[in-house]
Amino acid sequence: MSEATEERREQKDRVLEAALTHAAFDGWSRRTLQNAAADCGFDKATATRLFPQGGESLLEWLDEWTDRQMLVRLEGVELDRLPVRKRIARIVRARYEALEPHREAIRRALAARAVPSGLPGGTRSLWRTADLIWDVAGMPGSSTEGVSWYTRRVTLAGVLSATTLYWLQDQSEDSAATWTFLDRRIEDVMRIGKLRARMEDFLRAMPGMRPAR
Repeated sequence: MSEATEERREQKDRVLEAALTHAAFDGWSRRTLQNAAADCGFDKATATRLFPQGGESLLEWLDEWTDRQMLVRLEGVELDRLPVRKRIARIVRARYEALEPHREAIRRALAARAVPSGLPGGTRSLWRTADLIWDVAGMPGSSTEGVSWYTRRVTLAGVLSATTLYWLQDQSEDSAATWTFLDRRIEDVMRIGKLRARMEDFLRAMPGMRPAR
């Protein structure tokens, strides 16, 4: 990474971290962007240069920032010593632990992603995060694998979506109820064999798609 690229990332991180406070009250709006930028000592022109699409650009960076925070929290964790289901659970848990101080801002982000204009960006982000989690868990792959690759990622994306909704409402101590919920959903993900058979039947009917052997 070049020095200029690194500096730009640091600037965007500073604004994003300031925006997490404002977004809890004002949502992921251009107003939030301008206030967060001002907190960091940046003028409006700099804010626009860093986040040209305002709130939508902030949301995209929030997703990227959260992925990196998740990885930071996993440093030193010996994932390879854990069964796959526990690896996935530990990685996903690290993500929510990073977001714990910012629940209301995440709630507002989810609302922003729920409107039609926000759906494409939210879907791309969810897919990228699911892919990253499987990679970190030691199960990287590519779409050339066929149905196995798609199945793992689609099911994990569903787990992330359901767990986020549960976590936002969870009032248990240290989010204990969320971790129990997550463990149950991870168990569902591990039942890929049954889903694979169904997906293979479906994909056989799609031109250009052949299940992996």
